[in-house]
Amino acid sequence: MKFPIDCEDDFNSTLLFWICRFVRAKLNSLSNKELQEPKVLQSVILELTKTTKNISQLDALVKKARNTGLTGINTYFIPLKKLYDMLTAQELHSMKQIDEELLSDFLASSTGGLSDASKKNHRMAVLSFFGYIDKQNIDDEGKSHIYDITLKNWGGIVGKKGEKLPEFMSESELKRFLDAVDECPFKKAGLRNRLLVKLIVYTGIRVSEALWLKTKDITEENDCFVLRIRGKGNKYRVVLVKRALVEKELREHIADSLPGKDGLLFCNRNGTKLTQAYVSRIVEQMLTLAGIRKEKNGAHMLRHTFATLLYHRRKDIILVQEALGHASLNTSRIYTHFDSKKLHEAANVAEEFMKDKMRR
Repeated sequence: MKFPIDCEDDFNSTLLFWICRFVRAKLNSLSNKELQEPKVLQSVILELTKTTKNISQLDALVKKARNTGLTGINTYFIPLKKLYDMLTAQELHSMKQIDEELLSDFLASSTGGLSDASKKNHRMAVLSFFGYIDKQNIDDEGKSHIYDITLKNWGGIVGKKGEKLPEFMSESELKRFLDAVDECPFKKAGLRNRLLVKLIVYTGIRVSEALWLKTKDITEENDCFVLRIRGKGNKYRVVLVKRALVEKELREHIADSLPGKDGLLFCNRNGTKLTQAYVSRIVEQMLTLAGIRKEKNGAHMLRHTFATLLYHRRKDIILVQEALGHASLNTSRIYTHFDSKKLHEAANVAEEFMKDKMRR
């Protein structure tokens, strides 16, 4: 069903209407391979067909959808939430006042400090949103208002992949963090949370991969536990962790907890999968207890820490690629930033040059 471009009484309500329609369309088209609670998602989509009062209500619905397993929705919604704040502050009176120049101004002001990859995501979200409106609006004469937004080469990043040095813990910080993991006074589910965090730290698996682990995916081989991991693109790989590092927590957790739905190793009291946001919160709690402060305190930093430690200790980029399940070796190369021996060698060159200069 198509709607007039200015279908509500005021600009703010109209913009919110179109964002709601777009989000609803995305929820119906995103990959649902990791969907855990289809009934919850159905209820969110139903709510989006009704009138959403404000952007905060829409934000809550998106978070609810994301927690069902549709994590990709944030790639589209977060930029549009910023766009909503910017455009409603402009005091516009019609959707037709939005043009490419205004959107370029938005991207320039809202993406400062972000990686090139994040900038590309913002551009993609804006293009997708206005491309959707192009196809879904119609006037009384059967004509559509076409934005035809292109944002060609915006910011000089089109076609380039952003690369930012990862946030990670040093070895001394990691020791303090692991002490905090053992000491953290969780109110509930302490054993589960400790095991979950340790598995990520000791193997470098993604948070999503840890949350999909099932009891049947863990077997024993000599002094190791073998973990069968379902990674990105539904591809499987195997990682190992020394039994001595997690055996106590693992056996106690399996013995003391009820099995989750479909045999999930980590689940909430209802037997359903934990959310990535929850895992990030418990990691932040442990970091605070350890007195460690980082720009990004989320659980994904544990994966970066493992990869950095692995490269620092072994100097084998292929090993990093295989351990982390990277499809491309280029993705693994960011962890060579910690090769301090080579950096010292580089620093020595200038010193050697100056010494030679002084001898002349």
